[in-house]
Amino acid sequence: MTDNRPVTIAAVDIGNSRIKVGLYGSHDVEKAPAEKLPQPQRSLDLVPDVDLGPNVDRFQRLADWLSPHRPSDLSWWIGSVQRTYASQLVDWLRSNDTKQIAMLASGDLPLAVSLPRPDMVGIDRLLAGLAANRVRPHDRPALLVGLGTAITVDLVSAQGAFLGGAILPGIAMAARSLHEFTDLLPLIDMSTLAEPPRALGTDTVGAMQSGIYWGAVGGIRHLIELMSAGTGAAPQVYMTGGAAPSVAGLVAPDAIYIPRLTLAGTALAAAANGAFQLKQ
Repeated sequence: MTDNRPVTIAAVDIGNSRIKVGLYGSHDVEKAPAEKLPQPQRSLDLVPDVDLGPNVDRFQRLADWLSPHRPSDLSWWIGSVQRTYASQLVDWLRSNDTKQIAMLASGDLPLAVSLPRPDMVGIDRLLAGLAANRVRPHDRPALLVGLGTAITVDLVSAQGAFLGGAILPGIAMAARSLHEFTDLLPLIDMSTLAEPPRALGTDTVGAMQSGIYWGAVGGIRHLIELMSAGTGAAPQVYMTGGAAPSVAGLVAPDAIYIPRLTLAGTALAAAANGAFQLKQ
């Protein structure tokens, strides 16, 4: 007997510092306007170090947020670059009798990957590429800048193929490295910078802030310039991640900030794999 209830999926983007969850229905994904990304009905950010306790109730905040859904009511589609968090989530879902759990891999995505080993590319980068193909001008490549624990700069061709890119340390990672690998440099919190720091630091902390911040901005700028050479039409730059809104205008004048880019790619991948077909 066919169950005609609409299917709701939980799309999950597991990074090294955050777990992002979004709930999407078939209408949210399949009826999204052309050249626009599907938007979740609601979304949740979990910070594992804060939100995941050491006991069996470590995902209680997620369970409370899902209400009135139970975990087993949903189809779960997961893109992860952090194996420990992914394993903990899957164990919790199984302990709640969840049957529909899909860990996405490169072969599950309707995305051409012009690299020797697509399976060795971070799934977050590929999911962002899949989402970018939905919104980029069809006659232009796309450059995708993700600012998370690491910074990624990736190129998608005008034909829609993922061509590769670069990975460099994120701002918080760079700050921690300067502290851990030196004797006297302090650990500084780069998240407290409401405005870009002065280039000319007048004390140690100011010099560190300048080097970390403007080093990242300069690195992204130069990578955009190098990757854009030879592409024909100028790539459209898309930025995502926590620090992206404040940095976008500094790295490219026409950069577009898109929150939850990878999460949208996860929902699109789920749809391409039949996630919203009627339950049987």
